[in-house]
Amino acid sequence: MRMSIPSFDELLGLLESRLMHQDTFMRDSIPPVERLVITLQYLGTGQSLASLHYAFLVGKSTASMIIRETCVAIWDALHAAVMAQPHKEQWKEIADVFQRTCQFPNCAGAIDGKHIRIKKPVRSGSQYYNYKKYFSFVLFAMCDANYSFRYIDVGSYGSRSDSVVFAHSEFGKMLQDKALDLPDHTTLPGTTSPAMPFVFVGDEAFALGENLMRPYSSRGLSLARRVFNYRLTRARRVVECAFGILANKWRFLHTPIHLKLETAISAVKAACVLHNFVRARDGYNFDDSLTHSLQSHRPSVVRGHRQGAAVREQFTAYFMSPHGALPWQLEAI
Repeated sequence: MRMSIPSFDELLGLLESRLMHQDTFMRDSIPPVERLVITLQYLGTGQSLASLHYAFLVGKSTASMIIRETCVAIWDALHAAVMAQPHKEQWKEIADVFQRTCQFPNCAGAIDGKHIRIKKPVRSGSQYYNYKKYFSFVLFAMCDANYSFRYIDVGSYGSRSDSVVFAHSEFGKMLQDKALDLPDHTTLPGTTSPAMPFVFVGDEAFALGENLMRPYSSRGLSLARRVFNYRLTRARRVVECAFGILANKWRFLHTPIHLKLETAISAVKAACVLHNFVRARDGYNFDDSLTHSLQSHRPSVVRGHRQGAAVREQFTAYFMSPHGALPWQLEAI
């Protein structure tokens, strides 16, 4: 079930009323516990509907219906509790963890997109055909330094770039409109000026902004800019790691999802909230790697604006200063 017995019991208690069906004169309904087990078995192993048919003695269409209904119930029951939008104090707590574990101050989260492989949706043309040469939809996520998802957007066309998905997402619009309730500007540790905004970190696919940092272009980098790219990568990698943890626990993400598009989207959303639910209850360990480095998989031509460039230059100068430099950063680059 990919979780401890107490976590499973708690989850069943939250879902039992939503999964209860009425018995009829024709047949008894499948109980909530069996519906939840079938769904978790599918999400945790990625086995086919035919395999579930033989394992649980239910029809393949019945198993598909159970997975769809249970995933919707999981999302409805959990997302408000495990993926609520942070308020100012919570943003500060997230930033404190980033500073302690990744040594990137004023960082409120890391963002990235992941392509979820699917079979070609009926009459979809090339909308879901991505640059990696397979059909997919995009899971866009923002996560904290504990590898927990704080926001997700699921279902965008696989042919869209991460920057387009971000711009059309609710999170991107709220960041643009300054509606995320981020804390006020504050100075970086060990400094008295200037006051710096809280930022999110991403790769080259995203546009530079006052509250969104991306690496410098790889051409003709100075030493200071190489250090900034390294420091940003240390913070940005947590979202890559979160995707890896998600896929390795809920292994239906390792293979193409052979479900209807709406059901596949519901399954991914359910897996994301289950990821947070299980980690909060069964614990997690932070495995640090001082020399870890991630490279962009796709070149980008997205450009930023002057205000974001000024903020990035301030971070660059800070990371080379006595207060912000790390003892190993020059060796790591």
